[in-house]
Amino acid sequence: MKLGRPLKKTRAQKSEEVRDALFQSAAEIVGEIGYNDCSISRIAARANVAQGTFYNYFNSRQDLFDELLPVLGAKMMAHIRAQVSGATGFVEREERSFRAFFNFLRRMPYFIRILNEAEFFAPKAYKRHFTEIVSGYTRFLQNSRDKGETSSLSDKEIEAIAYMLISTRGYLAVRYLNPDGTIDLPEEAVTAYMKLVTTGISAIPTS
Repeated sequence: MKLGRPLKKTRAQKSEEVRDALFQSAAEIVGEIGYNDCSISRIAARANVAQGTFYNYFNSRQDLFDELLPVLGAKMMAHIRAQVSGATGFVEREERSFRAFFNFLRRMPYFIRILNEAEFFAPKAYKRHFTEIVSGYTRFLQNSRDKGETSSLSDKEIEAIAYMLISTRGYLAVRYLNPDGTIDLPEEAVTAYMKLVTTGISAIPTS
């Protein structure tokens, strides 16, 4: 049986690949030297495209910056959802989600610098990212409450808790960030976090 020729990529597929390459290039450069020194020429060079090609996708450097964090945030959430899939009950889902977050950071260590500097260099992206992350986390906590898996909390209380837990993850990432940009989260930190969650939120007694 003869194998057919590989299907040629469509123009849309090629365009999406270039766009992804520009985002990836920008993410790596911002992670290394920050937003301020991340120039269009550097982005294009690392993405292996002509500098003029950049303007086929973005009007300016700031235009890319305003999308960068939400794009990475969507990848992070997709990674977490995949790791949480199949978990039963709030406690297991939350622990898997917590571990998945730090697993994502090990794969993309530049994410923390992109996030922290975005508040000043890409405030639109920063606000959009947190709105999307908090919204998703709040729905997760609300669903767990409605299933009787957690304490009976009001929607406003749940939103506040979502911010607290997201902030906890962020500060732990900063605490265990190594000089080379990698993150080593000790198992003791996972245990402490889960004790906080199970005694403060979960309605299910632990053994």
